[in-house]
Amino acid sequence: QVQLVESGGGLVQAGGSLRLSCAASGRTFSNYIVGWFRQAPGKEREYVAAISRNGGITDYTDSVKGRFTISRDNAKNTVYLQMNSLKPEDTAVYFCAAKGVIATTSVYTEAVAYDYWGQGTQVTVSS
Repeated sequence: QVQLVESGGGLVQAGGSLRLSCAASGRTFSNYIVGWFRQAPGKEREYVAAISRNGGITDYTDSVKGRFTISRDNAKNTVYLQMNSLKPEDTAVYFCAAKGVIATTSVYTEAVAYDYWGQGTQVTVSS
């Protein structure tokens, strides 16, 4: 079992920045890939970014490329999502998710691939 807790959400004006954290406990964190997803009101959960076990591989959905950066510190059991140049359409509840893997170069973009989920943190971007 892996327990995930997101933090860092809040209210920010368009063009501003936030850094989300996903803190993990329970198992060897470096054995897990981590993804960030978001869900806006009335919409389906969508993929945002993912990072491989050792952080060497990252992936982003097109709408956040160049604005968001995913990173991890396995010594601290934490994954980060740095969000810059925020837009109102980034408003959503952001979730982190984890999946245990053997390959060090894997990332997954589908929510169904992940085994563990946090409770989410609200991000609101005002125009």
